[in-house]
Amino acid sequence: MCNKTFDFTSNELENIVSEFKNCTLSKKNWTHAAHLIVALWYLTNYSELEAINNIRDRIKKYNVAVGTKNTKNSGYHETITLFWVKMIQKYLATNSANKSFAENANNLVNFYENSALPFEYYSREFLMSESARKNWVEPDL
Repeated sequence: MCNKTFDFTSNELENIVSEFKNCTLSKKNWTHAAHLIVALWYLTNYSELEAINNIRDRIKKYNVAVGTKNTKNSGYHETITLFWVKMIQKYLATNSANKSFAENANNLVNFYENSALPFEYYSREFLMSESARKNWVEPDL
């Protein structure tokens, strides 16, 4: 873990989600923490299937808006996205009771600050494959 502790205000969290949804969030601010915050917002406001579909579609749309192409080598990555959705769902199942969105978001981004976590479950070559980018694949480690 790094030494940085995230402590977003409710307004900052609302701005991240709103700017992402409107495709106005700067590329510089589309961080690992922002990914987690946006996914958490969708998972707490929609059914699982609706949330996943929204996350997928909105990331692709956002990428296009900021000039990132969604190709076999860049842009949206299905397995990484669904990996983090599963991690967020695991967090929500055990830690979210009676907490505000801001509390959950800050706890989540501090708990899952390591963006390299998927590599504890996947080999780099397998996770970076075209197949894993296009479709969900089970971990190979």
